Amino acid sequence: MKKLLSVIDAVLSFLLIFTLLLLLVPVCMQIFSRYTDLIPRYMWTEEMSRFFFVWLIMLGATLGVREKMHFDVDFLPQLSAQASRVLLFLCQVLMLIFSGVIFYWGIEFTQFGWNQTSELADMPMWWIFIAWPIAGFLWIVFLLDHMFSKPASDEGLNQESTS
Repeated sequence: MKKLLSVIDAVLSFLLIFTLLLLLVPVCMQIFSRYTDLIPRYMWTEEMSRFFFVWLIMLGATLGVREKMHFDVDFLPQLSAQASRVLLFLCQVLMLIFSGVIFYWGIEFTQFGWNQTSELADMPMWWIFIAWPIAGFLWIVFLLDHMFSKPASDEGLNQESTS
């Protein structure tokens, strides 16, 4: 299972970099065409940059969950190790619920856009909408891996030992 998650992590990292590079193309075309007359002002570049940005956000959020860098806010004072474990478990359960909502309604969202196309690029909208259920599903997988792979004491939550 760890090997499969490592492969998924590597694929997500590659897709994130690839999506960022793809995002640069329409954005640069927009900027270049705005200030020069060398290329025409394409209307589809604005729409495609939005679509790539959506995928960039969802892939980044998924990698953030994998790396335990997303959905995390430290605003409580130092707690005991037991209280930190309870709070971590509660946060992970709430994150699982949120991920389940994103997954479930992401499927509904994708079904809603199944027969739609984008206005300017004439691209199937489900290509964009499917980012939500994919991200929700992977969030669930990564969260379950975090919850059941290591004891909470190995997570670095014991702030007395790290300070």
